[in-house]
Amino acid sequence: MLDIAFIRKNKDEVARAINRKKIAVDLEELLSIDARKRVIDNDLGNLRHLRNQLSSEIAMAKDLNEREALMTKAQAIANDVGALETEFRDVDLSFRSLMLKVPNVIADSVPDGLSDEDNVEILRWGEPRKFDFEPKNHIDLLLSHGLINQETPRRYAGSRAYSLFGDAALLELAVIRYALDFVLRKNFIPSLVPLMVREQALFATGYFPFGEENTYSLEKDELYLIGTSEVSIVANYIDALLEEGSLPIRHAGISACFRREAGAAGRDTKGLYRVHQFQKVEQVVLTTADESQSDQEHLNLLANSEQIMQDLELPYRVVAVCTGDLGLGQTKKNDVEAWMPSRNAYGETHSCSSFRDFQARRANICYRDQSGKKQYVYTLNNTAIASPRILIPIIENNQNSDGTITIPKALRPYMNGKVRLEKLST
Repeated sequence: MLDIAFIRKNKDEVARAINRKKIAVDLEELLSIDARKRVIDNDLGNLRHLRNQLSSEIAMAKDLNEREALMTKAQAIANDVGALETEFRDVDLSFRSLMLKVPNVIADSVPDGLSDEDNVEILRWGEPRKFDFEPKNHIDLLLSHGLINQETPRRYAGSRAYSLFGDAALLELAVIRYALDFVLRKNFIPSLVPLMVREQALFATGYFPFGEENTYSLEKDELYLIGTSEVSIVANYIDALLEEGSLPIRHAGISACFRREAGAAGRDTKGLYRVHQFQKVEQVVLTTADESQSDQEHLNLLANSEQIMQDLELPYRVVAVCTGDLGLGQTKKNDVEAWMPSRNAYGETHSCSSFRDFQARRANICYRDQSGKKQYVYTLNNTAIASPRILIPIIENNQNSDGTITIPKALRPYMNGKVRLEKLST
């Protein structure tokens, strides 16, 4: 959430962000409601002051007629106060609803564009493998080893469901544990968090409004399944007042994640690229309200994900995400995309996002700076690893002509020293 004072002073910049992010919110309506709210608030202040004066005059009045006249006047003012308070509540409700829809402003470095097709490549690492045989896709490879079942789970668990068995299940756990150990060496706090949250947590992190369609809801319990541990980690600090010396705070969230993939009907239905349930290690940072410090944290998060990709020996590229592909609260974002032979393209595996104080204002997360002044923290996040999507490039880039799959060296200690995935014995 932005500060309304900032919106008033920077109307054109906010309007550009609304337009560039394609967010459905009427800025003029918000400013009109804000102006009306301030008028009502001022009128209420004047009336309450007058009411207090009349109370004193009534207490001091000795003449009965004078007292009755004052009481009649006081009652009229009380009626006016009541009416204005009702109007204020209605106006404030509309104001808050619109404020939740106003997007964060966009960093100068963000390129213009409508969708992920307009993201701008910054760098590449590694060369896509050139096969001297006809490579298979990850599903065919896993099927040939008896390590996956999609058909049966889709009958009992719905579309995009799957089951991994044997070494494929161990491979997913291996990449999760490897990425976790990597970020722990960077002094991140391992964090197991609730997978079900109330809507407050999703509004606080900026996933609501606009993200309801992609979020699974448990209506009877008024709970929602998280799409990332970022939601629960940030929500842990709602209404917190931290000390500057405790920042930055870095969490490594470990969780299952759930996403409806609404709007993706017919896309990526065959493989593991776009599924409803997955596991992730998420990097989340709370830091001081210092743009240079926040930018450095962003680079650090990105460097962590790049190093994990390099350790896994996966060719990848980093892109600057364009305006049309930014979320409501993101001021800038970089994606890391791994080379996936079956797609003959790079596919997103990591997203590194900076929010400045957008989430902190919504969640009321503050710290006391060295001068004793309260400031909102800045928040950032980035994927450390997400599976099963990361299994696609691991399996496809490490396949052999005989159909075997070599395990990357970095993961072998987590696979009991195995060099290749083994066929499932049945």
